[in-house]
Amino acid sequence: MRKSSLLVVALAGLVALPAFAQAPPATPPAAQPAPPASPPVRIRGTIDKLDGNTLAIKSRDGTSVSVTLADNVQVAYLVKKTMADIKSGDYLASTGIKGPDGKIHAIEVRILPEALRGAGEGQYPWDLKPDTVMTNATAGTITKEGAGNIVSVTYKGNTSDYTIDADTPIFTYAQGDKTLLVPGAAVFIVAPKKDDGSITAARVTVEKDGVKPPM
Repeated sequence: MRKSSLLVVALAGLVALPAFAQAPPATPPAAQPAPPASPPVRIRGTIDKLDGNTLAIKSRDGTSVSVTLADNVQVAYLVKKTMADIKSGDYLASTGIKGPDGKIHAIEVRILPEALRGAGEGQYPWDLKPDTVMTNATAGTITKEGAGNIVSVTYKGNTSDYTIDADTPIFTYAQGDKTLLVPGAAVFIVAPKKDDGSITAARVTVEKDGVKPPM
């Protein structure tokens, strides 16, 4: 099955001051950085309707959000996997939360296809629930502990551990199409928001066969 690509938004640049037509000054003017790009927004909700390339979504906070789908939008869905499918060297994405034992416990784990290795790499705050973190990293050792497993992962020269409990859902991605974007289906979108408030998405993860995006 063809693997989909992941939307990665990265805008950077420098705006150089104009050069003088005559002899340059003794000290060249410093380059000035462009204003930082707005971080992408995360949209979680259910589809109201799809009208052409406009997707109307009822977000989880009850507000209505309109998202324009790129002409080449990638539609993905999740397929259930098990702990036995996770191998050392896999590139994993996982939402986690610190448990009473002080350790990070995975709320969900996704085995990313090789084409997405390195996407979103790192460990950083997440907004699924209060005090959640997202970890996108390469799996190392996997150690059985009680009914669960501790996975040691590496990212950008750093290491971290998190526990995958026996009931933690595990998934991988599969390629879908716009026919899955039906009213009532749960969706998850990460996309840039322009200064005028408009949102254009290059990728949508949508519910299929009752499996809702858990991140």
